[in-house]
Amino acid sequence: MLTGKQKRYLRSLAHNLNPIFQVGKGGVNDHLIRHIEEALEVRELIKVTVLNNCMEDRNEVGQQLADGAGAELVQVIGKIIVLYKESRDKKTIELPV
Repeated sequence: MLTGKQKRYLRSLAHNLNPIFQVGKGGVNDHLIRHIEEALEVRELIKVTVLNNCMEDRNEVGQQLADGAGAELVQVIGKIIVLYKESRDKKTIELPV
């Protein structure tokens, strides 16, 4: 579980990132979650866009992605979801205490 200070730090790092995944009308599926897990292992912090044709609630989509990938949901703002998961091999982000 991330503290408020850690979430603020991760939001500041995510500010300049571009979204690398999109959730559309198909919603969240195993294929998408597997790709997000792989991307999180390499990058640790990613953004996901929820398209307008997605019928699910954005907050629920964010929680489903975080739970499925074993990641932390940092932020859902507008149509953007920010996810963080500490990498086992390529750790680059040092969280504040």
